[in-house]
Amino acid sequence: CVHTENCFIPTSEIIAVEETELNKKQRNLGKWQKMAKPHAFTVYYVKKARNHRWRCSDVTFWCVDEHLCNQWIQALKELLEMQKSRPKQLLVYINPYGGKRQGKRIYEQKVAPLFSLASISTDVVITEHANHAKDNLFEVNISKYDGVVCVGGDGMFSEVMHGLIGRMQKDSGIDQNNPKAPLVQFQTKLRFLLVFRGSTDCICYSTVGISDPVTSALHIIVGDCQPLDVSSVHHNNTFLKYSVSLLGYGFYGDILKDSEKKRWMGPMRYDYSGFKTFLSHHYYEGTISFQPAKHTLGSPRDKDSCRTGCYICKKSEQQLAEQHKECGLKHEEDAEEWKVIKGKFLAINAVNMSCACPRSPKGLSPAAHLADGSADLILVRKCSRFDFLRYLVRHTNQDDQFDFSFVDVYRVKSFQFTSKLLEDNESNVTDIGKKHFGQFCRDHPACCCNIANSTWNCDGETLDSSAIEVTVHCQLMKLFARGIEENCKDEAACSQSGVEQLL
Repeated sequence: CVHTENCFIPTSEIIAVEETELNKKQRNLGKWQKMAKPHAFTVYYVKKARNHRWRCSDVTFWCVDEHLCNQWIQALKELLEMQKSRPKQLLVYINPYGGKRQGKRIYEQKVAPLFSLASISTDVVITEHANHAKDNLFEVNISKYDGVVCVGGDGMFSEVMHGLIGRMQKDSGIDQNNPKAPLVQFQTKLRFLLVFRGSTDCICYSTVGISDPVTSALHIIVGDCQPLDVSSVHHNNTFLKYSVSLLGYGFYGDILKDSEKKRWMGPMRYDYSGFKTFLSHHYYEGTISFQPAKHTLGSPRDKDSCRTGCYICKKSEQQLAEQHKECGLKHEEDAEEWKVIKGKFLAINAVNMSCACPRSPKGLSPAAHLADGSADLILVRKCSRFDFLRYLVRHTNQDDQFDFSFVDVYRVKSFQFTSKLLEDNESNVTDIGKKHFGQFCRDHPACCCNIANSTWNCDGETLDSSAIEVTVHCQLMKLFARGIEENCKDEAACSQSGVEQLL
């Protein structure tokens, strides 16, 4: 079996193998001219380019022996059949209004042909109204699918995620309104992914490395699987939302609330609202109580970024499981020390991932991990407008954004927040915090007028609640992703050499 150049790829990154019909022009090329009747097959495979971008490439092999050619095709197809993690049946939700109304067109032109090439069957649902996908997920026979794909923006991702997690809990008899309930993880084979750009792209950038429909589609085809932590948000024993990226109160909540009124401006609304919010320089007074994540090996200040096959995520999951076994019938909340911090804050951010995006390559917390059962809680205390600007600028460069006296960061497995305006009412959330009073801090800034409550930014959606209880659920979801791969030392050579470690 002969080919004109060397090309090496792993079996796990072969997309498909097909018999190829050679036309008369091809047969008359070079050395194949002497062959009476050459036979050929084409191998379609993943070609890795710059910045974690994947593309579908192909290589064709010719040989004069038809039997040998068929043997190669059969052998390669059997190897692909052995890749049990690959999906065969997908449920696809498309928001026709997402991505400047380009979602349906991009799916049909760039994603669907790749699924067809890989022999993946799809059931496509075009959503017609808000919560259409979420409601549908409570009705469909979810067990027949290997995964769910959503095509749309940030809101579409959140809607499908809530539908999937809610369906898992309903089928298992779990009450989502109980903040202490151990939530049921996804089925072993069921995975989920967004294949279109949203407003921030942080989910794609943190789990795949780039926001690109073709790259996401190829990760689905090869059957990648990346566990992902999910935070549940409650108020007074009532379920509010799930979050996988950012929970932001103060600065980021104010930006979102203001930008929602200016959707007519398009993406520019975030810049306008961000500048306006920065100038307003509102602070918010309240109480934060949290449980430190003692099970995890990392810390928010270390340099160990979450990468493919992350050791910290794997080890943290094991240690968390051991802690649960040791607790037995004891209430874990009684066994763990709670720390309480009171103060005036410009921003309170809790992130389950780095939240990296094009404008902030490192993200809000560069060392946050996707699946270690913890969130990074970032508290930005009241400071001067100039100091706050210095903090924001560090999100765009390589300097340590936590190296300020007014910034505190903690790795936590649960936390509670209560606005100062609600503390006098003795809400349930503050009661819990007072019972577990472990460590108490208070800042003493100059006295000034109190500001009204902010809004929570929950993965790009507004959440109006001045008292919340948040719990991180370790590896609750599974995505068609593999985490961020380490960059090739010479990406230019990597993308041009055509050598990918094959067969």
